[in-house]
Amino acid sequence: MKKIEAIIRKSKFDEVKTALHQIEVNFFTYWDVTGVGNEKEGHVYRGVTYSTSDIQRRYLSIVVSDPYLERTVEAILKTAYTGMVGDGKIFVSEIQETYRIRTKESGTDAVN
Repeated sequence: MKKIEAIIRKSKFDEVKTALHQIEVNFFTYWDVTGVGNEKEGHVYRGVTYSTSDIQRRYLSIVVSDPYLERTVEAILKTAYTGMVGDGKIFVSEIQETYRIRTKESGTDAVN
């Protein structure tokens, strides 16, 4: 099993969520986060400079069985992409064990 953590633009969340549901990844956790990125300059809009040092993003935490890893990462990469600075990051790590509290199932049975 793998844990996929993705930090994406809030404006892309609905597209990413739809893409995940289409590949049958129906359970994940998300929350709004603020981070600091590499960009040091602000953006100018109608003559007003806006700071980009504090960036509003959405953080997704997804646990999938190994066969779902590649398709999940590809779905996020495809739908979260804008080509601009600040598209986000994806981190993948190994999950040692998973338990479903209600049924006491463990392993991939607890994820699916």
